[in-house]
Amino acid sequence: MLKDHADLIASELSEGTGASVALSIVASGIRSGLDIWFQDLEKRQGPIVELRPHGLKAHRVQLRFGNFSRQILKQISEAPAEDIQLARSLVTSIRVEANVEIPGQSLECWTVDDGRFTIAATLKHETTADGGDAIVATCREVIVPLMAAMAELIGYDEIVPEDTSGELEGALSLALVRKRERNPRNRLLCLRVHGYKCFCCGIKPQLKYGPAGKVLEVHHLQPVSQLHEEKHYDPKTDLVPLCPNCHRAVHTRRPTPYSIEELMSMMDTNVH
Repeated sequence: MLKDHADLIASELSEGTGASVALSIVASGIRSGLDIWFQDLEKRQGPIVELRPHGLKAHRVQLRFGNFSRQILKQISEAPAEDIQLARSLVTSIRVEANVEIPGQSLECWTVDDGRFTIAATLKHETTADGGDAIVATCREVIVPLMAAMAELIGYDEIVPEDTSGELEGALSLALVRKRERNPRNRLLCLRVHGYKCFCCGIKPQLKYGPAGKVLEVHHLQPVSQLHEEKHYDPKTDLVPLCPNCHRAVHTRRPTPYSIEELMSMMDTNVH
């Protein structure tokens, strides 16, 4: 039953979205469902995700807005273009098999225009939908990107970088890079697009270390020295996952880090 996995669901969603979530059980005949929302908002004041069993092997997920979401909707309408782009990219990263539906809008260019906005998806599993593996899959493949998109539009968890003045040239640009690298939604999309392996050496830490393998770091490809002019930012193409060793290695050259190609060339040259 979904209610038996409430703690697991909350943990998966908080890690993926960078914001704390709240859950409540909703009775639905013999099998219960869950309503999920951001913890610092009252349930009716923002986006709500309904998670329901759909037959024996599927989950139905629907995102809608509560009846008193006017302030949040206004906040979303004022979201910067980069945040809107990231939110759309997160939604398009949902597995094709989930059959995402946004009534009246396209998957690639949707807008939260009013409180009637909804996104729905149905994900079918090979085993029963009540199992832990199926629930985790639905969280990671559907609910996390949906709620992460809303978190980005609302503006959750803005990261204040540490003072880097005097450490490197282009400190202001470096701060911007670090903010992007540390944004949990940027990290989420980067890993969903490129896979859970190092873009340089190819290691898959979670396969090697199991639960202790969540160590991949996000690297910004654009050198700091080239970020003084405004640049259209796309986390799908501007970020790559690196293992801690490769990430540390590319930054051993300052102020401009080694490129991925340069580091890979060094690795090939020094293989014994």
